Order: sequence, then C-alpha cells, then structure tokens
Amino acid sequence: MLPDEPLGWMNWLARRHDAELPELRELDALYEGTAPLVYMHPEIVKELGDRLPPVSLGWPQLAIEPLEERLDFLGFRDRTGSLDDNLRKVYQYNDLDEESQLGHLDALAMRRSYLAVGANDDDRDIPLVTVESPLELFTYIDPRGRKPRAALRRWSEDQDSLVRLPEQFATLYLPDETIWYDQGPNGWRETGRDRHKLGEVPIAPLVNRSRTANRYGRSELTVPMLTLSHAANKLATDMMIGAEFHAIPLRALLGVDSADFVDEQGNRKSALQVIMGKLLAIPVEDANSVKPFEFTASALTNFHDSMTQLAKHATALAGLPPTAFGVVTDTPASAEAWRAAEARLVKRAERRQQAFSGGHERAARLVHRIQEGDWDPRARELESQWRDPATPTRAQAADAAVKLYSEGITTRRQTRIDLGYTPGQIAQMEIDDEDEDELRAATKQVAQPVVDPAGGEDDDLDEVD
Repeated sequence: MLPDEPLGWMNWLARRHDAELPELRELDALYEGTAPLVYMHPEIVKELGDRLPPVSLGWPQLAIEPLEERLDFLGFRDRTGSLDDNLRKVYQYNDLDEESQLGHLDALAMRRSYLAVGANDDDRDIPLVTVESPLELFTYIDPRGRKPRAALRRWSEDQDSLVRLPEQFATLYLPDETIWYDQGPNGWRETGRDRHKLGEVPIAPLVNRSRTANRYGRSELTVPMLTLSHAANKLATDMMIGAEFHAIPLRALLGVDSADFVDEQGNRKSALQVIMGKLLAIPVEDANSVKPFEFTASALTNFHDSMTQLAKHATALAGLPPTAFGVVTDTPASAEAWRAAEARLVKRAERRQQAFSGGHERAARLVHRIQEGDWDPRARELESQWRDPATPTRAQAADAAVKLYSEGITTRRQTRIDLGYTPGQIAQMEIDDEDEDELRAATKQVAQPVVDPAGGEDDDLDEVD
C-alpha cells in the first residue's frame, strides 16, 4: 500500500532510493573512471602495489559524451507563438541553456535526471527551475498515469568544524504541497511547507531509455559495454606490466644470486624488486664466472590487436564510428562515408531528443501554471526545439534551407531555425528585418518621380519633402 501522509511518503521514498543508490554510484564511478579494476588477479595487484597503477582507457566517457554533445536544447515553440518567448526568458534566467546539458549527461550515465520547478524568492514573476541529480532525488512514477506521484530530495552540507557531522536536509514534493525537513536529534523535523495546490508534483523526469515495464530508465553503460571496457582496461594494464618487464631490454648477471642484492638499509630485495630495477640475477655453480647478458625486448602487438578487436565490438554496441575510441585509425575515405559511419549515432541522438522533450515540456507547463495560476490548454501543444544532431557542412545546410525557403515550403523563421541560430539570434534578426523593411520602403518612396500638374514628370528629387 502507498503511504497516505507526508512522513510515510518520505520514509517509503527513502527506502526505494537507498535500494538503488549503490548502482547509481557505481555507474557514476564508471563514467568518471574511478571504478576499481576488474579481471586482475589480486596477487598481481598486491605485488605491484603503487608501482603500476591500473590503466583506465575512459571508454564509458567516450561512449556517452559523443551522444551528449549532439543534444543541444534550444527552447520551445507553440502554434500561436505567444508562449515560447516567455519560456525562453525563464530558461535563460535559470541558466538552463547550459544546465540542461548537465541533466542530459546524468541521464545518459545514471538512467535519469530531473527538472524541479518552484517559486522564486528573488523574482516572483519567474519560477525557479533547477536540474537535479538522481544521486540526490528520487521520484515515484505512477504506472497508470506515467507521471510523478511523489518525490524526495536529500542532501548534506558539510560543517566547518571537523567534529560536527554534516547537516542533513530533505525536500518532499507532493501534488499539492512541498515540505522541507532537516535532521533533528530525533529524526526528520519539518521546517517549512508550501501549499501550492498545483495538483501535480513539480518535478519533470528526464528519463533515458525507458521501457513499458521500466519507467525509471537505463544507463548507456549497459553490462555488455561495461564488460568490454573492463576487459580493455585489464589489457591496457597488462600491457604496461609487459612494457615494464619485457618491452625494455632486461639485463642479467650470470653467476650472481638475488640474495646478493640489498637496499640502502641492508635489507634483501625481492626478486620482483630486482627485476623492476632492470637487472636479473641468475646464480650458477661456478661463482667466479660472472657474465653479463641482455634479453631481447618483446613486442606488444598482441595487446594492440586484442584492444582493437574489443574497441570494434564496443563502438558497434554504442552506435559510434569505429574511430571513436581512438584504437581503430582507419578513417572513412570520403565525406559520404563519414556520414554513413555516423548514421547510427545521429539516429540515437534523435531518439534521446524525443525522450528528453517530454521532461522539458512538462517543466514548461509547470512554469506556465505557476505564472498564470491555472493550466493553459495551449501549453499542451508546446514542442521542444533541438539543434540538428547530424553534422552536415555549413554550405550543405545553408543550401538545403535556402532551397526549401525559395520553394515556399518553409518560412524565413524556420529557415533560420534549420540553420542552427538560437532563439535570441532569430529575435534580433527579425528586429533587423523590420528596420530594413522600413528603410527600404522609405527609400522607395523617396525614389518615386514627382508628377507636375501639367502631366509631366519632374526628375528633381529636391522637390520631394
């Protein structure tokens, strides 16, 4: 049974969030490249110590960032054109032209992120819209209505003193009210309440790769991608170990025992320490015959070939060009071949734009509701605007846009949108268009010939007022 009072919701949401936090933190560490190395034998790790730290190739970042770089949110448009300008101001005020990128990145890496909408204490006319991390906020999605039923955000603030524990805070979002808490001596205690009566939870999820049975999303770092990344990191670390032992010529002394090697304090060095010093001691029966010897250096091409094969599988899985991971260097032979190699990446970006548009449009409707005090049916017709995720040349994009405009298929405004201009740039262009039209009309009027009463034309323009 779902809770029916605020503290019940708070405890229930906290348990749900705590259950998935370990997975979210692991995904975050994998993206940041701080996750521990797997596939490496513990004895090897113990013996190496800090001599050779694990190598991270950063494939999780390379799998996510090319996709995120093609998700440029531009704003909104509606059929009447009356709502998008106001929403552009709200998004600009809240720095969402850059903050939205953080939300998209978190959603790709950690399944989802959120847009939280609320009253703004600094400016009552412009609601506050913030991007929230799934590490701090959890939303329960109603499976029937597919909308947030309740949400909880928890965070900590460190104290200046090292003795005191960090202060804990929480915000509970319900359909008709938002409640704030802090951590008291006996648990959570309420510190404020806003009865907004919106009728909806003021949270808009940005969900990545949701499914009908899982509205909470999936990370781009799926298990197949992670296993390939771990395998590549292990091979790269093995290659560094091989470079340490075999890629540099190893010198040996025949007739010297490893016990003859000691450090500055007179302590006997281990065999690995001797090898690490690029000198191998090989005892023989005749102690008086000490001979130097040098082994031939080993090639590391076996590691290169294995990592190249893993990179091909990983880029195919991520829908990236084969050269994305920097291991395969065979670049496409032409621009057409390059666009063909990027076709899956472009389509994946278009799919993510559609998925994230729902969250942005829900946030926009909440903004309009807070501003106007009621739900506006026109807000249901809002459309999100995104930059074209493909990479045509400037000349190709301009040529296509101008042809569509000259044939009467698109308007001048849509042509500028297709060319990638921002709403602010387009607005300034339209102001400049009006000034140019007025100047052109005035010039045309001045250039009109003056007709005298006798029926002749007077070419003297000085007579024109």
